[in-house]
Amino acid sequence: MRKSRTFEDVIAQIEQRIADDGLTVGDRLPGERQLAEQLQVGRSSVREALRVLETLGVITSQAGRGPDAGAVLISRPESALADLLRLHLGTASLALPEVIDTRLMIEQWAVQHVDAPEAMEVMRSALDSMEAAASFEEFVDHDVTFHMGVALLSGNRLLAATMRALRQTIHAYSVSAVRTAGRTDVLMADHWRIYELVGARDGQGAARAVADHLAHAYPSLTGEGPARSGDPA
Repeated sequence: MRKSRTFEDVIAQIEQRIADDGLTVGDRLPGERQLAEQLQVGRSSVREALRVLETLGVITSQAGRGPDAGAVLISRPESALADLLRLHLGTASLALPEVIDTRLMIEQWAVQHVDAPEAMEVMRSALDSMEAAASFEEFVDHDVTFHMGVALLSGNRLLAATMRALRQTIHAYSVSAVRTAGRTDVLMADHWRIYELVGARDGQGAARAVADHLAHAYPSLTGEGPARSGDPA
């Protein structure tokens, strides 16, 4: 099996395992360590993927060891929607600034309409993984997870599916942008600022922080656009 680097790949593989094994609601998934071994990925990637699936309402976590370890399936994965969006976005003639503007709208809405605060666990796990990243590619992989966590905050699964599709369309560009900048400290500071403002329930402050972050991440594309349009009225 090809070694996956992104949490979307891990989610897709877990969803495939659910389908292949014929799991139904109430069945238990393998434990985190077992999944990591079976999928040939790091446990941090499995952990992030499971947290996203839990926030999406696909699984619920269960503490314990041995036969009691692993998450329980509480609904069927809704990957078909994300796959459809990915197919459309992958074949559409979308300019990158259009994608960034859409991300801006999704993330600003999410941080101002928090209905699933448990998504902050996804964000925090991604922050820890980014700080430990050994390469720009690994940093961006966990950056994807962080921004998925932002979208999940709203509790709106359509927004989360759209963000998942959007992020995949610009993953390669994101790696190139981070590598060109040669530093991740500014981006990490932005991430922590968003996380802390969401935790403080400062929706408008978090929305401004999202706009500032996108301007820092894509300065050649955004210019003054995100900072100006992202300032909440």
